[in-house]
Amino acid sequence: MAELHDLSAAALGAAFRSKALSPVEVTQAVLRRIAAWEPHLHATYALDADSALQQARASEARWSSGAPLGPLDGVPAMIKENIATRGVPTPLGTAATLLTPAEDDGPPAARLREAGAVILGKTTMPDYGMLSSGLSSFHPLSRNPWDLSKGPGGSSAGAGAGAAAGYGPLHVGTDIGGSLRLPAGWCGIFTLKPSLGRIPIQAPYAGRVAGPMTRTVEDAALMMSVLSLPDTRDTMSLPYQPIAWGDLDCELRGVRIGLHMEAGWGLPLQPAVRDAVEAAAKLFEAAGAIVEPVRPFMTRAMADGMDHFWRMRFWLEISALPAERRAKVLPFILDWAQGGASLSGEQVFRGYSQMAAMRDAAITACSPFDFVLSPTSPIAAFAAELASPTDDPQRPFEHIAFTLPYNMSEQPAASINCGYTSAGLPIGLQIAGRRFDDLGVLQLARAWERLRGPQRPWPDPPAASGT
Repeated sequence: MAELHDLSAAALGAAFRSKALSPVEVTQAVLRRIAAWEPHLHATYALDADSALQQARASEARWSSGAPLGPLDGVPAMIKENIATRGVPTPLGTAATLLTPAEDDGPPAARLREAGAVILGKTTMPDYGMLSSGLSSFHPLSRNPWDLSKGPGGSSAGAGAGAAAGYGPLHVGTDIGGSLRLPAGWCGIFTLKPSLGRIPIQAPYAGRVAGPMTRTVEDAALMMSVLSLPDTRDTMSLPYQPIAWGDLDCELRGVRIGLHMEAGWGLPLQPAVRDAVEAAAKLFEAAGAIVEPVRPFMTRAMADGMDHFWRMRFWLEISALPAERRAKVLPFILDWAQGGASLSGEQVFRGYSQMAAMRDAAITACSPFDFVLSPTSPIAAFAAELASPTDDPQRPFEHIAFTLPYNMSEQPAASINCGYTSAGLPIGLQIAGRRFDDLGVLQLARAWERLRGPQRPWPDPPAASGT
């Protein structure tokens, strides 16, 4: 049997059911794994071993009496720190936030708790979730377990690192421009950015979603069966549908797949990324799918417009802070947001309109296809100390050209590993589907798991590897 911290949620549920394992021993094993990795990764916030073991004992009693709350009962889970958990402050990654304990669980946390998952604690994020890195003015610098000199991506930084390192099989992150998919791609794990409103979240916002971050597609599907349950606090949520999330088989023959290799703006593709994604497309084609190229559909004007709108939005928030709190914001974020101070109302409105233009362009470009493949990011993981690959507040989003449009178009999009660089860094393959076809994206991702063959072993902490 694999090490307990490496077991999937599906495997753990089966082991609990047969009484081959108990939630207590599994929780203890995951806590030991976190203790070994955490001095190097800094991926956790508000880790609470005592509470986790108390939850695990309660789960053990339910399994012993034959009354588990569901397939996730007793399975260790962690939640991104911007999703409220009862009694824990929500700093939003920044030292500028007043640390007031949350009065209640946010929707994703509430659903996991109701399902009996053992919530170990929270995972880290950068200031306000506005970076694709683990750089934060509140949390220690988060790193990538595949290479500690690299960052895990962001803004679901700790979740990506923790899932790859064995901090339990279940993680929840959020995404407004790539914050689930980028860390998934750079940490070699799986994630689904669902259709807008599929998973209730508080507070809802255009493009903003919560989603599962796991090592396997099957575990993400298990999470979707819980996270997608209704919650009236999300005023943008979709009507609840009892989707058969466990039905992951699909026929590839005749499936129409678009291959999107040129984003239209942003960083150029690294050769290793291009080669890995094109090789994935060829495997789909060999399995009977019809693969055709997708022309670039994003423009620099769209990216700049979105940047203007977001800068103004955050400048209004940050400029309202008292001077002593504003001074605590990460300098990169402050420099970026201050660019909004000089924008006119016309510029901000036109910027907002470009977000709608992205939506139209993405849906039009994808409409001839059942799914669209692309790189998750044009590059592999970059230096941990950098706020972004360019490290330039005036060009902060050059790496999100493939992920951003699907937030604006509300389409589901996954990231799954499709290869490694010569240095051993994971490479993410993005799979986008039609609006509301979240299950279809999971099914194609599961098909890719079968096509791609064995993956490299998950990384071990330096002490365990003897380095």
